[in-house]
Amino acid sequence: MSNTRNRLFGTDGVRGIANAEPITSETAMRLGRALAHVYKNPRGRHRRILIGKDTRLSGYMLETAMASGICSMGVDVWLVGPLPTPGIAFLTRSMRADAGVVISASHNPFQDNGIKFFSREGFKLEDETERRIEELVFDSTAITGFRASGADIGKAARIDDAIGRYLVFLKSCVPRALTFENLKVAIDCANGAGYKVGPDVLEELGAEVIPIAVEPDGVNINAGCGAVHPEKLRETVLAAGAQVGIALDGDGDRAMIVDERGELFDGDDVMALLGVRMAAAGRLVANTVVATVMSNFGLERALTQAGVRLVRTEVGDPAVVREMRANEYNLGGEQSGHVIFMDHSTTGDGLITALMVLTIMAETGRPLSELRAMRRVPQVLENVRVRERVPLTAMPEVERLIAGAERKLHGCGRLLVRYSGTEMLARVMVEGEDQGSIKAIAREIGAAIGKRAGAV
Repeated sequence: MSNTRNRLFGTDGVRGIANAEPITSETAMRLGRALAHVYKNPRGRHRRILIGKDTRLSGYMLETAMASGICSMGVDVWLVGPLPTPGIAFLTRSMRADAGVVISASHNPFQDNGIKFFSREGFKLEDETERRIEELVFDSTAITGFRASGADIGKAARIDDAIGRYLVFLKSCVPRALTFENLKVAIDCANGAGYKVGPDVLEELGAEVIPIAVEPDGVNINAGCGAVHPEKLRETVLAAGAQVGIALDGDGDRAMIVDERGELFDGDDVMALLGVRMAAAGRLVANTVVATVMSNFGLERALTQAGVRLVRTEVGDPAVVREMRANEYNLGGEQSGHVIFMDHSTTGDGLITALMVLTIMAETGRPLSELRAMRRVPQVLENVRVRERVPLTAMPEVERLIAGAERKLHGCGRLLVRYSGTEMLARVMVEGEDQGSIKAIAREIGAAIGKRAGAV
């Protein structure tokens, strides 16, 4: 590995092509050593770090390397095998582990993989802790003298009942007297981490289950299935006469839902439905829902009409969780299907999301299509390739157009202009009732940005 100082962690851990930097066994071992050193107990019992993964072929390689690095620093490892990311977060805190590791690239194809960490409380690590780990990865000599020896070397053990523990937890999120006996549910597990626990929890709660993509082979994760490809789920729901369909992504931390008509419920739809109902029942803390700047204006309008406040954050579920923790809010999420029910979990959980929706269906006896709580406002997105990220304040013509558009959209739409964090793109997102009008606004602002900062 080069000694050049690079940014290793992204917005959600370390991610890339498996067996190419930074997702190599060598880097995984160094990450394990660094994580173990940060959490190592200078005296007394061995610390314990839990490792879980999804079903990618490269997971075996990275899991072994991570465990080796951790044990070399005198810290014990608990291996749980394939389990959804939120299951790892749950087990980390319920088993009193000192940290948790998830080896997964979420909805990405099998060639990719990633590594992310959870604290002992089940939350993703703070930026400061990630920076400390990153420093030790790039300067491994700093911890060379702290390697364990003799009886102090850590050991690894496999937790055989991890799925059972997580199943009990998931069922505890549903009212004890309630069953799903009258529901036929199709579930697409993306050939990923939820392939076993997803159908099992629904069957144990009494539903008739139609499982899809539950035969992982190491390379078929997310391949034409799951939350990013709900077409097969929609076809199955309609053909089988199911009342609802659930599509998980590869690591099971988010879900897309399909109603009995084959129409999609995304994260915004779920937050609208749950936000309104929780507020009416007096269970929504501060009558507030947290979402990102990308959530549809229809969500904001539906919540406002129900007397619920919407707080927006930057893109990414870590930003949503930070806002929720800072103010003790209990419902938040992203349009992409990450929904955080803080009363139950510390991170997005696709199965809990599904269980909350199924609970409402079972309690009301109504089809999901009748429970839709928001009307989506038309949205257009204009991407402009740029040669540099020129501040908007340095482009007076763009600022003037933005101000005019915001006056025009006030109360009936929304405008967002931002630079991509991963590509040399400026993104102009406009929402409003008139499709032609918002397209014109997006193109005009995009053209102005392109004239000043666009790529040659």
